[in-house]
Amino acid sequence: MPKLRLRWLSLGVSLAFLPALAHAATENLDPNDYVGISFWLITMALVASTAFFFLETQRVAGKWKTSLTVSGLVTLVAAVHYFYMRDIWVATGSTPTVYRYIDWLITVPLLMIEFYLILAAITKVPSGVFWRLLIGTFVMLAGGYAGEAGYVAVWPAFIVGMIGWAYILYEVFMGQASKINANEAPESVQSAFKLMRLIVTFGWAIYPIGYFVGYLMGQDPSNSSAALNLIYNLADVVNKIAFGVIIWTVATSETERAYVK
Repeated sequence: MPKLRLRWLSLGVSLAFLPALAHAATENLDPNDYVGISFWLITMALVASTAFFFLETQRVAGKWKTSLTVSGLVTLVAAVHYFYMRDIWVATGSTPTVYRYIDWLITVPLLMIEFYLILAAITKVPSGVFWRLLIGTFVMLAGGYAGEAGYVAVWPAFIVGMIGWAYILYEVFMGQASKINANEAPESVQSAFKLMRLIVTFGWAIYPIGYFVGYLMGQDPSNSSAALNLIYNLADVVNKIAFGVIIWTVATSETERAYVK
């Protein structure tokens, strides 16, 4: 029965990617187009990560399945969007801003929810933690998109986005989520929590730095679009895939520890 479930799960993951695969790029990839190559590489890495995370849900204890499933959803959503972003870049050389923000609008809140989920797997966590992380995420994304899309001036949008990010960092470093982790979580969860918040601090810093260079340094954003897209693509390897691997590590280690007991 478990093998049958794994086959159906693998089939479901494969079918999920069919619409995006059908939308394959009609343009040939220039071997000198390092940005286009990075889009292809991260797309395949996200597909592989999705299959891995979903299959690994069968290995972990029930209380960790949700966290690992969310990791798979993050990479699944990102992979589908990367198929389209890749096509736009290869065909036109233009920045797929709308698709990137649609991706972030779904995946970034899911990543923030992971902080809540890994704590909820080991203790009772107030719902306020969940909502504070979610609100901070949407404020951060709304500010960034409003500035990049030209709906408001870039400086006010940048400040709003930074406020949302600072609010998230406060919660995971000094807020209630951080206190619950320090006081109630086992060592493996504490270690995962610390690594996750380092990614949110340093991995996510790439995005406001890119925004600042591209929009606030007085140069035309189109002139720096290649560098920005390359940086954003590489950052997503850490901020999505590595983030999920951390969740997988703590889920499997805690499951094995429970079995030993």
